[in-house]
Amino acid sequence: MERMKFEKWQALGNDYLIVEREKLAFELTPARIRRLCEGHFGIYADGILLLSPPADPAHVADLRIFNPDGSEAELSGNGAREAILYLRHRGWTEADSFAIHTEAGEIRPRITGPDTCRVDMGHASVTSGDFPTGPADGRGEVGSTGRVWLFQHVSIGNPQCAIHVDSLEELMALDLPEIGPEIEGAALFPNRTNVSWYTDIDLSRGQAASIAPDGAPMTGIRARIFERGVGETLSSGTGATGAAVAHVRERALGVEGGATVTVVLDGGELQVEVGEDLGVNLTGWARPVFVGQLSEEFEKELHETE
Repeated sequence: MERMKFEKWQALGNDYLIVEREKLAFELTPARIRRLCEGHFGIYADGILLLSPPADPAHVADLRIFNPDGSEAELSGNGAREAILYLRHRGWTEADSFAIHTEAGEIRPRITGPDTCRVDMGHASVTSGDFPTGPADGRGEVGSTGRVWLFQHVSIGNPQCAIHVDSLEELMALDLPEIGPEIEGAALFPNRTNVSWYTDIDLSRGQAASIAPDGAPMTGIRARIFERGVGETLSSGTGATGAAVAHVRERALGVEGGATVTVVLDGGELQVEVGEDLGVNLTGWARPVFVGQLSEEFEKELHETE
């Protein structure tokens, strides 16, 4: 079989290798995933997006998402947008609106431009089996590096632990590689968790909030993300969503009609629409970086890796 071809895409600095299952000559085991994503010795990436022909003809494709530590993620907002735009670029569909299947269930994107799309992420929840001891409001406390953090649990196909801090100065001073691992692996979260820290920012220069074209409140937060199986990352679509849902609930912005939140991340901005029923739409861009093919030598190393 021809050597493995792949494309590397990025969305706000969150980069993935995209591979079509039928062009893959070996199984993607955790060890092989780690080897492929490794810096210096591999291709280097924040994960792998594996696309397969759909089991259900109602879907354009089935999508599986793998973290660089070899674990599988239920969903990635940035990864999903990269896969969606790849499917369009590579001729899997000509439609502007379609559906794909993920481990978190069906997601429905709408192509909005050459490199942008809006993704119906389904409904967020503040209770889930990823925080089994949590109360009905999903709020809790978790310790790390000697400090107790108040958090909001959000499930958006994967678990999110969203932590509000009081100022931008405090947010930017946080040492995420130091404090993140203890929260990610806390006993409260049997499947580990993604963690976001966020603070309110003023989008309108002097006003507390502006109004979106549809009449919903529009507000902004600055967020930093420690992603499960990845570490600190430039951006995360589901991490941004978790922080936005927590922000809307904390500020009671979505009581009538929902709210639109601009989430500013290290890698850029995402728009998160949060409905009053916690239905979520995520809008942002994704772009190809390069097309590649593995060398015979590297592919041989992967075959020898279990």
